[in-house]
Amino acid sequence: MKIDEIQIRVRYGETDQMGVVYHGNYALYLEMGRIEWLRKLGVSYKSMEENGIMLPVVSLNINYKKPAGYDEVINVKTQLKKWPTAKIEFEYEITNQNGEILTTASTILVFVDMKTGRPTKAPNYILDLLED
Repeated sequence: MKIDEIQIRVRYGETDQMGVVYHGNYALYLEMGRIEWLRKLGVSYKSMEENGIMLPVVSLNINYKKPAGYDEVINVKTQLKKWPTAKIEFEYEITNQNGEILTTASTILVFVDMKTGRPTKAPNYILDLLED
């Protein structure tokens, strides 16, 4: 399945008193990876919402292996886990500059029709882009 990678430099404000990335910030890193994955596919969250589709996270699983610290460059690899239906699933791997695995994670998001507030199938334009 399609894979994308981004690099992020850890900012001071993302760290805690121990000098490592605060655990809650990893969800933001995953979101950044997912947004870029979609953007490189040819879709943006903004365009989806303009077309009446929201994509809320319904499941988030993070496994912390090693900490990341201030000013480190980390790599977020985002991979589509399986073909989208009414939901879309991603797997992630965050590594440091030495290629060491810091964090693994997975998310499940659901396509929601903004008018009805109900789940809906993945938009055809996303499925078409995945087939290319």
